Amino acid sequence: MKISRHRLDPDEFDFVKSTKSSGTFAEGLPDTIIIHYTAGGSAESAINTFTVSDISASAHIVVARNGAITQLVPFNTIAWHAGRSAYGDRIGFNKYAIGIEIVNAGRLIKSGDKYVAWFGKSYPEDEVIEAIHRNEELPTFWHRYSEEQISAVYELCSDLIEKYNIKHILGHEEISPGRKIDPGPTFPLDKLRNRLFFGDRSGTQQEELELQTEAYQNPATVTASMLNIRSGPSASNPTIANPLTRNNKVNIIGESNGWLQVETKVRGWVHGGFVEREN
Repeated sequence: MKISRHRLDPDEFDFVKSTKSSGTFAEGLPDTIIIHYTAGGSAESAINTFTVSDISASAHIVVARNGAITQLVPFNTIAWHAGRSAYGDRIGFNKYAIGIEIVNAGRLIKSGDKYVAWFGKSYPEDEVIEAIHRNEELPTFWHRYSEEQISAVYELCSDLIEKYNIKHILGHEEISPGRKIDPGPTFPLDKLRNRLFFGDRSGTQQEELELQTEAYQNPATVTASMLNIRSGPSASNPTIANPLTRNNKVNIIGESNGWLQVETKVRGWVHGGFVEREN
């Protein structure tokens, strides 16, 4: 995707101006991308929300169900997408990050044989996944993202990394835990950023970003008496929870250089030599 003067190529992508912004980023910023879902039914409704004057929210990008991208705010300009947020030593991510909003209904409620969004729209079973959110412990129903959306977001993030030296890709759920749950478990956030930052980016290799529920699909058992679970795939990364113990059950959701990303009550990385796969 060609980016010129902080805008995507107008011959390929629509630009619908949102005036809800707070000036330009400070020098060296943005260095982060925040992934959101719209919690709505269409790109048109999201774009309207982000451009009308009486709603204090905006974003840089909206990605439609068919993968079409609409830009609302130039990439050098602060948009209002993160709200109250903190991660690491930073507070208030609007001033650090580009916001990408993906059209998705979010969490769904099963009613008979239907799956219903908060705004009343029903979705067919083939658009629904039962999965565990990274900040929760029990499975619930979630709206799937389309392959076109995931491919579009991957390509956009790849180009933004090159253009702006992006160092972090985070979900809204990670910078506002307890307040926000997007993009939710049906978006392959961990796979996306691991591939973009640690993998070969010569092609999208869609199979590595395959959309699927990851809950219980790759079960494994810890074989070590104690096994540290870390924030990244190396021993230099800090631990993020109490160590796992022998016979703990985990679900493998990613791999990198002999390390496994696993899911228990938290998501983190463990050395693959101390985990036995059940399949």
